[in-house]
Amino acid sequence: MVDGNPSLLLEQILAVSHRLLLQQWRQIRGLIFWAVFPVLMMLLFGLVYSHNASMRAGLDAAAAGILMGAALFFSCLGGTVAMIAAERERGTLRRLLASPLKPAAYFLGMVLAQLQLALIQVVVLYAIAWFIGARYHGSLWLGGFIVLLSVFSYVGMGFFLGVRFASRSEEVVVALSAIGVPLLVLGGTFFPLEIMPSVMQTIAQFDPMLHMNQAFKGVAAYGMGVEDLQFELIFLVVFCGLSIALGISSYQHLLVMELQE
Repeated sequence: MVDGNPSLLLEQILAVSHRLLLQQWRQIRGLIFWAVFPVLMMLLFGLVYSHNASMRAGLDAAAAGILMGAALFFSCLGGTVAMIAAERERGTLRRLLASPLKPAAYFLGMVLAQLQLALIQVVVLYAIAWFIGARYHGSLWLGGFIVLLSVFSYVGMGFFLGVRFASRSEEVVVALSAIGVPLLVLGGTFFPLEIMPSVMQTIAQFDPMLHMNQAFKGVAAYGMGVEDLQFELIFLVVFCGLSIALGISSYQHLLVMELQE
């Protein structure tokens, strides 16, 4: 049993991650498209700030917000939804029903695959940000912890959206647009929270992306520490736990659906 054998669970996680990354690599154009949007955003923000000295100080925060609200959103959440839709179309999930693979191993394998893609996103985006003048000011360990929590949360959300709203590949864009765009806007990716109407500010407090953005911006742009970001970190830890539970339960629900078809 996998539950009593951690080494077997680890083998399953690594096997799932390796298989998913190979599938992503075979669809290299898809990976490029996932990366284009945040990269273009970073370049456009850089051009805006470089021609407006009074806004230059906001470039560091813009880089952090684009990473959390655009790069990781599209690669981790969008990538998870796309992978699940592709798995359903290929009939892979039905074959998994006949295997000893545990839902937790599949979920964690997806997380591991997305973590590796997220690392590439961090390196690429911050390389561009550094070139146009943005700087990282805080703790690398704390920033990495926030990225880790965010990836887990995005993958959990991706499992839920992929199971509930994207049974086919062509539905992925619709699901991301209908649900993702409001999260991005309310999360402060495009506009500062302060300029939104009070009603929107209240609603935004329930948006996990807002707390991801505020936490990472606080570290990366303003050098804040754990004490300064207690509320955001507690929110992310709790939400991460809920996302993991939701992701695993969604996968279990998906397997039941596949078995009934």
